[in-house]
Amino acid sequence: SAREDAPAPRAAGAPAADSADAGFARDMAVHHQQAVEMSFIVRDRTEDEDVRRLAYDIANTQANQRGMLLGWLDLWGLPKVAGGDDPPMAWMGSGGGHEHGGQHADGDADGVLMAGMASRAELERLARLDGEQAEVFYLQLMTDHHKGGVAMAEACASRCTVPVEQRLAQGMVEGQQSELGLMRDMLTERKARPRP
Repeated sequence: SAREDAPAPRAAGAPAADSADAGFARDMAVHHQQAVEMSFIVRDRTEDEDVRRLAYDIANTQANQRGMLLGWLDLWGLPKVAGGDDPPMAWMGSGGGHEHGGQHADGDADGVLMAGMASRAELERLARLDGEQAEVFYLQLMTDHHKGGVAMAEACASRCTVPVEQRLAQGMVEGQQSELGLMRDMLTERKARPRP
């Protein structure tokens, strides 16, 4: 009898493991997990209701979307993590997200996997800050994170072939662009701005 934890056979009509559909689902699941983590950190570091509400909304939305992405990979019978030969964002083609997010684009010794993602050192710093300092750093990190996420979602909206995934990606673009505007305003209220 087959082991229950063995990957399901690839479903008929499912996208290939090296497709944009599979690459987006895998990479965005990882990207979203960090947004959830950052949001939980800042909720413990500030009493500001606006920041706490934004963090709650981001954590809920992205945890829900992450579940969909991982569910599709299961449905398609595809691995949830890329093979060692597949660098993150390779599915985006020519350089992937390497134009977006500068030094945050490639996997480096500090654990940065994809465009816009925070490094381990930045997450540790966020966990040490309090009050308005934590709010500003969270808003700056999440602004970078959303910019990377928007670039990935735009790439899926144009390259993915599964209609429901394309619709989710387009919804991510719209939702995260709206949150980028909100975070810019929240930074301005705190006499701060997004990082260059």
